Amino acid sequence: MATPDNSASLSRSRSRAWRILSAVAGGGLVLGLVIFIGVGRWLVVEDPFVKAKAIVVLSGAMPLRAIEAAKLYREGYAPEIWLTHSTEPGATLQAMGVPFYGEDYYNKLVLIHEGVPPQAIHVLEPPIVNTADEIKAAAAALTRANGEAVIIVTTKAHTRRVRLLWRMLAAGQGRAVVRAASRDPFDPRHWWRTTSGASDVVREVLGLLNAWAGLPLHAAR
Repeated sequence: MATPDNSASLSRSRSRAWRILSAVAGGGLVLGLVIFIGVGRWLVVEDPFVKAKAIVVLSGAMPLRAIEAAKLYREGYAPEIWLTHSTEPGATLQAMGVPFYGEDYYNKLVLIHEGVPPQAIHVLEPPIVNTADEIKAAAAALTRANGEAVIIVTTKAHTRRVRLLWRMLAAGQGRAVVRAASRDPFDPRHWWRTTSGASDVVREVLGLLNAWAGLPLHAAR
């Protein structure tokens, strides 16, 4: 039979346990909130500028990346601009009989419009499917050109994954200076307020997890 002292002791133990659980849950909630709010800023990284062999425009977010590359070219950071050639959506549209010249074609027109001479623009081979392919193509081109560095232009939320993939896939093949398009509307402090911002963050977090796991899944652009 429980005595009053035993009952009181059990009640105090339960109370302490609930207080501990509440503190742990509260701390976890605060930590989760800090991570949630801060992940947008964490995704955005940029390297200091150096003179480079070329400026690489990654596929996607047309024409923001090409416009930024043209700006850097005019400022004298590199004598060439390299474009990647994506297999999609061109391959799918071609199968449907719908003409599409590829992002590199339109990016080249944007670059020319922004003052880059056609002879300074080069399309890299082979065709790419995702960011990992682009990194490999750029690193191989840099090696062939005996260059020391390239400036890679992408969008803000994509910068951390680009830097990580270069370190994983192009180690010893020169330096990549990762830069974000200055006109990119992504707001790293309030990324959850727009559908596009939330989509960017989710895509990049999943892409980083895939990269950290050794790219077991087909990497997304």
